[in-house]
Amino acid sequence: MKAVLLASVSGVSFLCLLIKVSPVQAIPTIEEAQHHTQSHNFLAEKVRAKNIDDNKIVLSHEELVPSTTQSTIPTLPVKVKQQRAKSRVTVSGNPEFPQVLASQAIEQVTSVSQLSDVQPTDWAFSALQSLVERYGCIAGYPNSTYRGNRAMTRYEFAAGLNACLDRVNELIATATADLVTKQDLATLQKLQEEFAAELSTLRGRVDTLEARTSELEANQFSTTTKLNGEVIISAIGATGGAPDRDDPGIILTNRVRLNLNTSFTGKDLLITGLQAHNFLGGVDGSGSLQESLGLASPLLSASSARTSFEPQFPGVDVKTLSGVSPNSVGVYKLVYIFPVAEQLTLFAGTAAEVSDAFPPITPFYGEGQEAISRFAGLNPVIRVSGGTSGSGLASAAGFIFQISEQLDLRALYGNVNSNIAQEAGEVLPGVSNTPLGAGFFGGSSIVAAQLTFRPSNSIDIGLNYANSYHEINILGTGLARNDIGSLAGVDLGTPVKLNSVGGTVTWRFSPKVALSGYGAAFFVEDSSGDVDASTTFTSWMVGIHFKDLFQTGNNAGLIFGQPLYRTEVGGTARLAPEGENRAVPYHLEAYYRFRISDNISITPGAFVLFNPESNSNNDTTTVGVLRTTFTF
Repeated sequence: MKAVLLASVSGVSFLCLLIKVSPVQAIPTIEEAQHHTQSHNFLAEKVRAKNIDDNKIVLSHEELVPSTTQSTIPTLPVKVKQQRAKSRVTVSGNPEFPQVLASQAIEQVTSVSQLSDVQPTDWAFSALQSLVERYGCIAGYPNSTYRGNRAMTRYEFAAGLNACLDRVNELIATATADLVTKQDLATLQKLQEEFAAELSTLRGRVDTLEARTSELEANQFSTTTKLNGEVIISAIGATGGAPDRDDPGIILTNRVRLNLNTSFTGKDLLITGLQAHNFLGGVDGSGSLQESLGLASPLLSASSARTSFEPQFPGVDVKTLSGVSPNSVGVYKLVYIFPVAEQLTLFAGTAAEVSDAFPPITPFYGEGQEAISRFAGLNPVIRVSGGTSGSGLASAAGFIFQISEQLDLRALYGNVNSNIAQEAGEVLPGVSNTPLGAGFFGGSSIVAAQLTFRPSNSIDIGLNYANSYHEINILGTGLARNDIGSLAGVDLGTPVKLNSVGGTVTWRFSPKVALSGYGAAFFVEDSSGDVDASTTFTSWMVGIHFKDLFQTGNNAGLIFGQPLYRTEVGGTARLAPEGENRAVPYHLEAYYRFRISDNISITPGAFVLFNPESNSNNDTTTVGVLRTTFTF
């Protein structure tokens, strides 16, 4: 073992040095070791711990480069080999809980002057100088500090004594025994006898650790890839809806996600995500809870009664309008992220979403852990053009530019039909069997950007802009029935262009309470040139979020706002489809998440829709959810 810690060969000065200066400070504590391994964590702040549905790329530059922020998953595996020449073992004062793997390299020093925090005026300077320059038993941290004021345990003392014994044996073996006096050897012999039990225990634990490390290396899943997952099982019930509909029965749903997070260079990240769920819907929304309530659009079941963890287009491949069976396994995430400069990171993938690149700002985001409705989690501008479809609808490429610690800019181009070579025939006037178009640079597409600003530790601000083109007359948010046929009174096959702006703010006015809200506006216009029509949609939300409410790990939210609502029209567009009684819709939501363990949580909650789908003819609707989330 490389000489590094504490040694004793100078009688009283040695004992004083052990008690007060404590050279064992050169061993990193377990907290320091964990801090060091955080440099391998490429998805830091915005990925909720152990929540795979939040395995958003969250592609901020500071989250892709070595970070000192709190570690959250997915964390890439760190291959650590226990090597006697380089590793150190730190044992806690409680023998039941040995703490190991201090991976920080310790630098050998040859002169006490190399230690910046040791001064000639220090009372133990002479003893330390003797140990360094006479025996070479002392090492310092890579930043040339010694940190001699930390208390140590008997186990740490034993580790240092063992290091010095190794050093003395080395000196004897190299014919430099004249450096070791008889008095020194007698002192060492007494110390060895005094700490015989601790030395034996320490050596046994090192041997056990080496054996366990070898076994892990032999049986590891991969040296470059880490697997994590999430399972959501929920009961959903609702009452209200359209006046001519009976209340639907309670349904039991599931969603399973598995993520493979791979790094090839230590600074890049490839995310491969697999998903299966049993939500129903299809082209006409049949079998879905929203369709049973009479609140879904006649095509693709867009509705304000949708839950947060439900895909936007359940039961159908929206690219080809073909059916998808329940619990079919598919790729919902495939993205590669790589830094190209100190402040610039690029990303590209064939299964991605706008929300992957843009941090949510609001604390209510978390499909498996936080808000239970689709309305509450994100600013609607992020959801436009299928930006949060839940199925990796788009192929996308973009960048993150870290302007400063408080300011960053992210932007992307996305296309939802890049794997389609040619449009299919029509199934409705102007609507083909490939309704979103064909080709990476053709058909429906989006250019989106977000400027994220953190003026202080308690305030986060996100400003969003999106420019979209859609082959058919939709918004692509999945947030309201009016999402389909966004230009009311205009054929569904009419292409549209959208300019969308929004802003989100979160203010943490205490460590465990935050006030959050957003506002958004969509400006939709006919893009065919055949008609003159335009519509403006608005939406807003405010809410209060409680962290560790009543018990650590339990979170709660109270949310109120206005779902997407037509506020202005132009040309031939109408404010409401024929037969509807236009009214301002409102959304009220409350939930409370119980953390059963680090891997299991249960969230009961409900949201109430007033004038659902902007139609006062509809009854006030209540949707109740009991969501259980397992993470691993």
